Amino acid sequence: MSGTASEGRPLDVPTAADVDDAAERIAGRVSRTPLQACTRLSEATGASVWLKREDLQPVRSYKGRGAANLIAQLDAEQVWAGVVCASAGNHAQGVAHACATLGVNARIYLPATTPRQKRERVATLGGDWVEVIVGGQTYDEAAAAARADAERTGATLVPAFDHPHTIAGQGTIAQEIVEDLVELGHEVDVILVPVGGGGLLAGCLTYLGERHPGVRVVGVEPAGAACMIAATHAGEPVTLPEIDRFVDGAAVQRAGDWTYQVVARHTPGLVAVPEGRLCTEMIALYQNEGIVAEPAGALAASALDRVGIEPGQTVVVVVSGGNNDLLRYAEVVERSLIHEGLKHYFLVDFPQEPGMLRRFLHEVLGPDDDISLFEYVKRNNRETGPALVGIELGSKDDLPGLLERMAASSMDVEPIAPDSPLFRFIL
Repeated sequence: MSGTASEGRPLDVPTAADVDDAAERIAGRVSRTPLQACTRLSEATGASVWLKREDLQPVRSYKGRGAANLIAQLDAEQVWAGVVCASAGNHAQGVAHACATLGVNARIYLPATTPRQKRERVATLGGDWVEVIVGGQTYDEAAAAARADAERTGATLVPAFDHPHTIAGQGTIAQEIVEDLVELGHEVDVILVPVGGGGLLAGCLTYLGERHPGVRVVGVEPAGAACMIAATHAGEPVTLPEIDRFVDGAAVQRAGDWTYQVVARHTPGLVAVPEGRLCTEMIALYQNEGIVAEPAGALAASALDRVGIEPGQTVVVVVSGGNNDLLRYAEVVERSLIHEGLKHYFLVDFPQEPGMLRRFLHEVLGPDDDISLFEYVKRNNRETGPALVGIELGSKDDLPGLLERMAASSMDVEPIAPDSPLFRFIL
């Protein structure tokens, strides 16, 4: 099949046969990851929910599939020139692993926001075959540097998502899901996949659209970087003016040309999930299933309650990836509590009278409320003492009572909404 990009150039988008070829090509280079039944999500939806454990890949995400499929097809001259890529971390690990396995030199560009854990994994997986270069604040800036490198040196660019070979490699996940469920006596009804630039989504649509058109595919994006939804609304890939980089594995400003062409043809379901919601799912995956997922890894599972899953359906959720820096868990918990309505921040103007803080604790806070942050923001006023106060509630239903007690007190209290510009100084 072929398509046309927004600027008018023809595109040779992959086919299901390309996915079949990719599966043979990468066999032994990546793992055939298991399907794991998820009791928690099954009970919550009434469906039979399975987790496709791509976090168990050697590189802890599906990205190794597309990278291996592309690099394995290089000719001798291209191998001699080496490869370059840009990544927020997971694709870099896929390229590093493929290059070390195939004996190909690579230069890998990482944005400065890439967690240290991912940087170290790239270096470990690639060994002497890989040079890691850190620069730029976003994936797109790193991608521009990688493209310039390829033009200057003649190295082959290995895109994170926007290439037919990459798409075909990622599509092998859909092939495995269908085959493994058949062995288990099931037919899949719905597959939910995380979306950054759209490579995995396009790969699954490519395979399933031809071989199993009755399967519903849903792509899940972080609300702060929903580039594929923006592309479908505009009728072509567009560059988002700004993105929330918290979901670093899916923080992409512009969907790919090839990936968009596939998505536009198959019109899958697309949903954007607030970052706080996926933080809640990250915690649930860890506490219930023992899965250490990064933010992008919990994307698909976090959307189950908003895509119209019907009781009795067989649903597969792709969990990818598992490259999470444990130092980020404090922020993960914070975002989750705020999203769940359990944590709130206020600017409280305390009258400078003896015992006012004690009155606040006894008369304003409820029995299950807890002060998680207290910091004076101005100390030179003799009449009042404004403070930033963070309060964690025992239940989100306790908020109206707290606000009533605040209004009845002698203190001026200003809630800080999560969408307020002030919030960037808290998170």
